[in-house]
Formats: sequence, structure tokens, C-alpha cells
Amino acid sequence: MSATQDQPLLHTPLHGLHLELGARMVPFAGYSMPVQYPAGLMAEHHQTRESAGLFDVSHMGQLRLVGPDAAAAFETLMPVDVIDLPVGKQRYGLLLTEEGTIIDDLMFVNRGEDIFVIVNGACKVGDIAHIQQRIGSRCQVIPMPERALLALQGPRGVQALVRLVPGVDKLVFMTGGRFPWNGGELFITRSGYTGEDGFEISVHESQADALARTLLAQPEVKPIGLGARNSLRLEAGLCLYGNDIDTTTTPVEAALNWAIQKVRRTGGARAGGFPGAAKVLGQLDGTLPLERKRVGLAALERVPVREHTELQDTNGARVGEVTSGLLGPTINRPVAMGYVNPLLATMGTRVHAMVRGKPVAMEVSAMPFVPNRYWRG
Repeated sequence: MSATQDQPLLHTPLHGLHLELGARMVPFAGYSMPVQYPAGLMAEHHQTRESAGLFDVSHMGQLRLVGPDAAAAFETLMPVDVIDLPVGKQRYGLLLTEEGTIIDDLMFVNRGEDIFVIVNGACKVGDIAHIQQRIGSRCQVIPMPERALLALQGPRGVQALVRLVPGVDKLVFMTGGRFPWNGGELFITRSGYTGEDGFEISVHESQADALARTLLAQPEVKPIGLGARNSLRLEAGLCLYGNDIDTTTTPVEAALNWAIQKVRRTGGARAGGFPGAAKVLGQLDGTLPLERKRVGLAALERVPVREHTELQDTNGARVGEVTSGLLGPTINRPVAMGYVNPLLATMGTRVHAMVRGKPVAMEVSAMPFVPNRYWRG
């Protein structure tokens, strides 16, 4: 979504704070968002890897699914296990088209009295409409535009947050809970999109600015923009919707097989029953062929390789395309993700990225490029 004279950019509750901190603001998902602060992308990236960084992700969509049939209804939209998810646990999910391609990726938590869902900012209007249309007759679909979302990421984030929110350190990766703060209520999950230990904090918009300022007052924490968020998630091997996955890619092509639990696969107790199931399960069990597969790529030369760069085999034939790429600040070498012919998806396979007409040698590499450090207890 882009701003026009009739549709100005939206502001998150932290807009004033971003300006005070000297952020460079850019249009993103219909919002004015900070791409970086005066310290710069590299410093922000290392700050998050080494200490703790605070991200404003309030452009994301938050909603509740309420009712005794909510889990079963939500499961009809995705190839994931919703019904058996224990209370307090979080899971990654994928909304699919009837062709088995990805409408959006999302996170959801079983909170007992409801299912709390977070969707991508650029997709939230369409996602909420899709969910409402498909399962609105089976459960209440309640958007939560009054909630802001902050992400506190990095190995020292827990030290900062536990000072303000006692007990939050008891959470482990992919769990969540409600916590009182300053007369209000936070819903916090131990998760994020950087590969580091961290937390995502849903807070009422009226308290978002105060919470952000209080967190930034902690010695471990500094503000981080969209630029470092992108470099961190790429080093962690995590997909960005609109770049690495979209309505042209299936979960299996995107190498997201891990997100499809056994119970929803062929032979499982609740196999299929989601949009595009025949195609997705066929690709998963090998009865349908894959035309391409997402892989990690590491450059053998110090030349950054950007999205939309053509990939060729060593004979000069086109074999795929880069979908995300940059110089990885932590590992100090160019890394990328892209799609290649499945025959070239084996680790160590050499391909060439065509950068300004010249071949840059790359090899298929395992992801994540930087080891994940999620706190599992």
C-alpha cells in the first residue's frame, strides 16, 4: 500500500519518539516507519546481536479469534496443527490460497479464552478480510487496532525486560502470557524475527510510548530500524513475505516443510482439509514434482547480491533468482536466499549470480547463516 493525497501515511503510536531520536523515516506497509537511527544500520545490527534492540512493529496486524470452534475453524485455513496447540504456546502458520500458495505467514498463540494472531503489516487488511469471510460464521474475528507491538530482541533483552515486568524471564521460546504493567496489561511472547532470544510485546496504544521510553532507558537497549531488522532476519534464514514467499510459492517450494505438523500430513489424523491440500501434500510426499526450491546462498566473492538477481548454472543457463540478499554484518560476507532448480539445491552446489552482467560465484549453503540463540530453557 502506498500513500496518496487521499491516503496519507499512517503513524504508529511511537511516531513522535522516532522523530525525537533522529530516525530516518520511510514509507512501509502504508505507515511512516524508521529505517534507521543516527548510529546507522551496521551499529544497530551489532547492537541487537550483542546486547538488545527495540523495534517498533506496530504496523503489524493483531486480532483475536473467539469461540469454542475457533481452533477447528482456523485450522481449515492452514496446513498446521491448531487444535492440539497447548494453552500458552505459540506457533508459526501459513494462510494458503486454493492453489496451495502463500497468502501470508503469521504467528498465533492459544491463550485459552481466544487465539491471538499476528499478521504482516502489508497484508493485514486482506488477511483479516480473508479470515472473516472464511470462518467468521464459526467464531468471532476481532481486529485489535488499539494494540501496538514492540519487539525487544537480543541476548541481554531479558535482563532489561525483567526489571520492568517481573516473571517474564520464566517464558521460553514460543510461549506467551499476560503481564501487568503500569496499571495496564501486556501480552508478551518469547519470540521474534532476528534469530536471537527476545520478546514481542503487545501493548495498548495509550501505553506504547511510555513503555518504549522506559525500555530505552535501560542500559542494554537501543532503538533499531527496519534496515537492521532485514539484515538480522536474513542472517537467521527467515523469509520476508513479498520477497521470499508470496502467492506464487507453496510451503514446500519455500522449504517450510517444518511448519506442517505430522497430524496434517498424508496419513495424519487430520490430514488435508486446508486450501490447496492436494498440491501441498503431493509436493511434500513426493508424488508431485517441485519446479524450484528456496535455498541459502553464500557468495564466494565480496560482492553483495541483491533481490531479483538472476542465478545461472556454471554453463550459463538460467536456474533461478535471488529473493533477498546483502552483506551479512555478523558474518562479514555476502549472503542471500533464492529459488533454484531442485537439482541444484544440494549443499555446496556452485551457481553464478549475474551482478551488472558479471557472474559472481555463490554456493548453496545451510541456513541459518548465523546460529539461532532462542531461549528454550
